[in-house]
Amino acid sequence: MLSTAKREEMLRMMIKLRAFEEKLEELYQKRAMYGSTHSYRGQEAVAVGVCSALEPRDLVASYHRGTGHLIAKGADLYRLMCECMGRLEGYSKGRGGKMHMGDMSFGFLGNTGTVGATVPIATGAALAAQLRGSKEVVVSFLGDGAMNQGVVHEAMNFAGIWKLPVIYVCENNLYAMTVSVEKSIAIKHVAERAKGYGFEGKVIDGNDVELVYAETLEAAEKGRAGGGATFLECLTYRWDGHFGGDPGTGYRRKEEIEEWKRRCPIKRLKEKLIAEKNLGAGEFDMMSAAVYSELDEVTKRALASPMPAREFDLDSIYARSEVGHG
Repeated sequence: MLSTAKREEMLRMMIKLRAFEEKLEELYQKRAMYGSTHSYRGQEAVAVGVCSALEPRDLVASYHRGTGHLIAKGADLYRLMCECMGRLEGYSKGRGGKMHMGDMSFGFLGNTGTVGATVPIATGAALAAQLRGSKEVVVSFLGDGAMNQGVVHEAMNFAGIWKLPVIYVCENNLYAMTVSVEKSIAIKHVAERAKGYGFEGKVIDGNDVELVYAETLEAAEKGRAGGGATFLECLTYRWDGHFGGDPGTGYRRKEEIEEWKRRCPIKRLKEKLIAEKNLGAGEFDMMSAAVYSELDEVTKRALASPMPAREFDLDSIYARSEVGHG
């Protein structure tokens, strides 16, 4: 069983993920950031459960809804906020925005807006780890919509043949943009496909952070020992629309949204700790207030940070022709 300290740490991290998303939405509405948001609210238990079970040397590849994965894996909140706002002190010096950044210092291979691309990236990194004998485990986060991409099948088949140390974490939030899984996938659970690739697939409650932690830890130990890949289908739900301009309604019933909000992963762990008398309601309020205060300070710093100079647009270009077109 996880210690109280570890569970409190995971609770605090889930609050941090949610606070960051809410701050991004506030900045988006004020037009203080470039590009759109892709809210992770409601799915916090997946990122925190997975990343809490990994070792610092382990690697993670993420997708467009990736700020939660970045924070859970160890990203600096200030640099992350700067990048989301296109500032020079961001992880990609303001060039990548919220969908394109990475930093190997804390094992983050990067996130990408290309649907399904995390799977071949993570699979390749797992092959490299296997060839080096370095015992790293690689996690590929992906959504249910990515499961119908051809490159996903190719990479997972490869991982099965080579018994690679990779964990495919499918955050099944029931919708790929506005299309429900019932209309886009012929089987009930995408984890069933793992058997065809030669490795284990599990369907788990993605709103139970302790369960996600335990399953990830087991999969990581198996991968490190040479037992090959694991597929975890984490059933969860995004509270908000697909992106900042999407109200999240129309294609989803209000009753469905409210039902999933009652399954809030933060509320779930909070109430469990309180029932066990390992956490007081006042302590939770103080923990939450401290996190939101930290995000306020980070945002103020990021808003005051410099924008890239126009000349910076021509830096880091590998080839440029000086010849005019006739």
